[in-house]
Amino acid sequence: MKQSKGEKIFNIFNIFFMIFFLALIIFPLINILALSFNDGNDAMRGGVTFFPRKFTLVNYQTILQDSKIYHALGISVLKTVVGVFGHLVVTGAAAYAMSKTNLKGRNFFIKMGIVTMFFGGGMIPTFLVIKSLGLLNSFWVYIVPSLFSFYDMIIFMNFFKGLPDSLEESAKIDGAGFFQIFFKIIVPLSLPVFSTIALFHGVYQWNDFFTTKLYISNPDLYPISFFLYKVLTSSAAATSAKSGIYIANAFTTQSLQQATMVVTTLPIIMVYPFLQRYFISGMLVGGVKE
Repeated sequence: MKQSKGEKIFNIFNIFFMIFFLALIIFPLINILALSFNDGNDAMRGGVTFFPRKFTLVNYQTILQDSKIYHALGISVLKTVVGVFGHLVVTGAAAYAMSKTNLKGRNFFIKMGIVTMFFGGGMIPTFLVIKSLGLLNSFWVYIVPSLFSFYDMIIFMNFFKGLPDSLEESAKIDGAGFFQIFFKIIVPLSLPVFSTIALFHGVYQWNDFFTTKLYISNPDLYPISFFLYKVLTSSAAATSAKSGIYIANAFTTQSLQQATMVVTTLPIIMVYPFLQRYFISGMLVGGVKE
């Protein structure tokens, strides 16, 4: 089909816009990577853009010699895996129930959920609730408050509405209950939307440091995101020198920050390609169907 002049101009504009937008994202990442492999004192002179001028691994050696980063990494992996699994089960099950138009009180629950999308209790009331539940300085403060998301439930619910009703009807004839139908039929057929929500919530769990800042004072429960936060807001070089990790003045606070950012973001970047093929289909189908 031959494109009109307006469509050609629009497509050309889109191409240049996406290239510009991609450059805004990629160039800072390349710069951080280059600085992380560059000598810290040399980087202070400026001029390091896309390639290290004085290559060194000292920044990574310094970061990786700190045993705290491995413990923080373990906490992040654990809270991400447990958090994503719990979020998918609770939010997905709620969405499956809400997708049934014959559910009693369905309209009321949906209206109440919409209200929560625009209004919240605030930081202090939330803190008091967390405290009353005994979740302060507990690993479960990362999991329990984020088990359910109304926004994610809407995506799930719209996806479930697009599945044929005949599948559930035939399963009910064979004697399957709601839980069997959900876990053995609905979930396997909904991998795109489950993978999409898993990616969304996994990135949130991995990057979340504010929960730790508000509710955790036990260093043994610090995740990798809070470890990065501490590095970015404190004198990492001085701390390392006191702990005996200082290596011949080859790094600075800034170079350690760059290396820590790379170490922190690398795991979640490695996971993304495995879920990418489900991402677009999950968002489109879950967000468009009614």
